Amino acid sequence: MEEQRRQQLSATAQQRKGQKRKLEDVATPLAAAEEDEALEDGGASEICCQTSLETLADQVRDQVEVLERAFSWRRADREAAKNATHALADLAKNEELVNVIVENGAVPALVRHLQEPTALVMDGDGGGDRHFEHDVEKGSAFALGLLAVKPEHQQLIVDAGSLPLLVGLLGRHRRGHHTRAVSSLIRRAADAITNLAHENSTIKTFVRIEGGIPPLVELLESADPKVQRAAAGALRTLAFKNDENKNQIVECNALPTLILMLRSHDAAVHYEAVGVIGNLVHSSPNIKKEVIAAGALQPVIDLLSSCCTESQREAALLLGQFAATDSDCKVHIVQRGAVRPLISMLQSNDAQLKEMSAFALGRLAQDSHNQAGIAYEGGLVPLLKLLDSKNGSLQHNAAFALYGIADNEDNVSGFMSIGGVQKLQEGEFIVQATKDCVAKTLKRLEEKIHDRVLKHLLYMMRIEEKLIQRRIALALAHLCSPEDQRTIFIDNNGLDVLLSLLGSSNSKQQEDGFVALFKLANKAMALSPMDAAPPSPTPQVYLGERFVNSSTISDVTFLVEGRRFYAHRIALLASSDAFRAMFDGGYRVPLTFEIFPVRRFIYTGSVEISTDVAQDLLRAADQYLLEGLKRLCEYAIAQVVNLDNIYSMYELSEAYNALSLKQTCILFILEHFDKTRTKPWHSELIARIIPEMRNYFDRILRPSQRKSHL
Repeated sequence: MEEQRRQQLSATAQQRKGQKRKLEDVATPLAAAEEDEALEDGGASEICCQTSLETLADQVRDQVEVLERAFSWRRADREAAKNATHALADLAKNEELVNVIVENGAVPALVRHLQEPTALVMDGDGGGDRHFEHDVEKGSAFALGLLAVKPEHQQLIVDAGSLPLLVGLLGRHRRGHHTRAVSSLIRRAADAITNLAHENSTIKTFVRIEGGIPPLVELLESADPKVQRAAAGALRTLAFKNDENKNQIVECNALPTLILMLRSHDAAVHYEAVGVIGNLVHSSPNIKKEVIAAGALQPVIDLLSSCCTESQREAALLLGQFAATDSDCKVHIVQRGAVRPLISMLQSNDAQLKEMSAFALGRLAQDSHNQAGIAYEGGLVPLLKLLDSKNGSLQHNAAFALYGIADNEDNVSGFMSIGGVQKLQEGEFIVQATKDCVAKTLKRLEEKIHDRVLKHLLYMMRIEEKLIQRRIALALAHLCSPEDQRTIFIDNNGLDVLLSLLGSSNSKQQEDGFVALFKLANKAMALSPMDAAPPSPTPQVYLGERFVNSSTISDVTFLVEGRRFYAHRIALLASSDAFRAMFDGGYRVPLTFEIFPVRRFIYTGSVEISTDVAQDLLRAADQYLLEGLKRLCEYAIAQVVNLDNIYSMYELSEAYNALSLKQTCILFILEHFDKTRTKPWHSELIARIIPEMRNYFDRILRPSQRKSHL
């Protein structure tokens, strides 16, 4: 099951790793759209109208030509290059146009302008200024970041030499300029690195080789929150599934700053920070320990109450990862107040938030103290509700959490009183792993129903409101030990609770009652079967088949309808009290002695009975008080009980007090309630059968009664 947890965690991390930067409008999925004054005035929006691909290609080539000839510090060149990068960036915002931009040579031209011209050139007015310093590089980084959104272009951009130049831009602030333009440039460079490395392990490694990690870690301490977010976003991508990158990020002392960022009031900042930490600790136990030792636990727990749903989700996932470290950490997370917000998150409208919360609770519930705490804080009900989800991953996380909670015997009564057992039994589970987990949860609960747990349940079944009594009785019918059935259902009136459901006007309650009683009967019969098959012959004298209607040593002759039948007084006396009374003169037996199976049974103690004559023989056996033959007839009739004849078969069992046949009818109705309830006679038959069910269960659940019927 722990392996399933690791797979689940990996699947979630797969979702998290895809942090492509939506560079056209926001810095993170959380941040509001940012105004970027340097790119708003590019004037290229008119170009991006509905034109043919040929026209578009011409426009791209025109901008590329501008970039190729305008690589100098002259004002006109710099302004032209700036406008060209902005025009290409505006086009690249439409992913459908990205291929056209790349195919027409934009990448090398844009990469070239990630760096400054080599020397200052005197303008006509004699000036040697750095015109539009940072702006052209920023436009190029922005455009390349947009082109890198498509994975097929990532390596092409790297092969054009972009990585060392982008890494160089990350340090542009070291010139002593801390202007808005510099901050914007750094953000665009970090975002471009994020998109280039997205789901590309080779490029992630190249970024490290090119020295990109130290400046990104340094930028976490920027005074500009937008720069912090961009740097954290890049580190988040670089850390995912790359152990060397993770180790270098930690070695560069990123953890203290990241933990400080967790406490930021800027939701976008703490979202990126918790994402970086989450990717650092994923599948890295040593880093996980370092993160916890560095003081991340409490700020991550605090993020569970963030106004930012994404931060809450990441924090819950991270706590689930922390909880796998050791038992002490599990307890500390709960002690520091994580349970209540996690349970609150279970009721969110955000499916991923619910999933991560259930994941964290499932990990925390591997500790016995936490199991009781989660149930006490009200975690059972929302976790059970999640079993109705059509999301297989969410459903499985909830099931795993419930599996942990069920390990504490103090939670058993809570499970039952809220209908948790029925929920587990009736749920429609999407994946086999969830079905297995639910089965193990029910098994856990079953194993704990003894001693003080059972006493508590019996107490609740006596004093709680009817709804809770019913839920407990239903659960116990399915889970209790056969040895405890008499105590629960006879001595403590659990049987009355179940039987009361059969007369309910609520069809679901009726069905629950029938299913529970059938389960109860099967358990009792498995422990000590009271089969409808005939018992072994009782010790008595049987003359043998050769004496049937034989005059040899015959001492009794019957005259029936003009025909003589020979019999033997000793055989008749041994077989039935009815014949004994006849010889004593106190009873006159109406003779139907021509029925051969009756005579054969009297002389041999056994007889083959076909279903064609079984009912007639039953009447005769009842009339002559031949109990052994009666049981044989009941057994034969029981083999042909079906939906069409169940009503008449039950009437037959009543008419001749055929207890074994009646038992068969009761079990049939219990098992096939869903089919019999559509019959017009159903309600009337159930009303008649309920008292008999009480007698039936009273017999089979009392050990002494069982033995007497064996």
